[in-house]
Amino acid sequence: MSAWTHLIRFIAIEDGQTHLGQLVDTSRDVGQDCVDGVPIKAFKVEGSILNGRVTDSVLLVQQILSPIEPTECSYIRCIGLNYKKHALEAKMAIPEVPALFTKPRMAIADPFPSTVKIPKFAQDGTSDYEAELAVVIGKPARDITPEEAPEYILGYTAANDISARAAQMKSAMPSFSKGLDSSCPLGPVLVSAMALKDPQNLPIRTFYNGKTVQDGNTSDMIFSVYELLAYLSQGTTLEPGTILLTGTPEGIGFFRSPQIFLGDGDDIRVSIEGVGTLVNKIQYE
Repeated sequence: MSAWTHLIRFIAIEDGQTHLGQLVDTSRDVGQDCVDGVPIKAFKVEGSILNGRVTDSVLLVQQILSPIEPTECSYIRCIGLNYKKHALEAKMAIPEVPALFTKPRMAIADPFPSTVKIPKFAQDGTSDYEAELAVVIGKPARDITPEEAPEYILGYTAANDISARAAQMKSAMPSFSKGLDSSCPLGPVLVSAMALKDPQNLPIRTFYNGKTVQDGNTSDMIFSVYELLAYLSQGTTLEPGTILLTGTPEGIGFFRSPQIFLGDGDDIRVSIEGVGTLVNKIQYE
């Protein structure tokens, strides 16, 4: 059995159970395929996301889930203001060190057809999107260098840092306003570090109800993925299953003119080259 390169977590048509799988056709954008109703096949993966091995058994996908189940995630670390053009649109100085906040693991949400649920207190017309490249740690990392960082990365996926802006503006710390249940949808695929070798040259886009609202590239990051991991590992063990959200490019709804915010029933999509499209519908609880 071989190691996976394009991992999905999914419910199978054959037995209605949750499985891990290796995409049979890794060239497909399975996030878009889910929306279009295109059949998706996966080789069953035995083991966990950390040690899974690909078998010859093929299953049909009924529903794709987030690549990481919340109980498998030890910590979600998030970086704010990590794209130069985003700092410019915010009229903020380029940070000297990464700006860190966190999300609880219950913020993890599945891709389409699952919805991002906006709680009642945040239904004030200020819920926002942020396209992000997410990094998943594969083995304990402490006091590592940027050059060593790649060997500690399990893989990459897409994330949407859903933010309650009104609540965010009332506090100096954003963890509460960005840590609500289902505020961190992930997916559709976890692409291994072996398959995605250069995380610093990836087009990253957001589509709001079909309109392009973010169109950036990870090359615009202030602190690279490897630099972030090295910085965060100083005197701190990054455990396997840790998720790192690496910041968002320019074009968030709060800084647009006119502003754009997420309404009940809206369609929001994060697309990253090499990973695919994370599709979600917005649902007001």
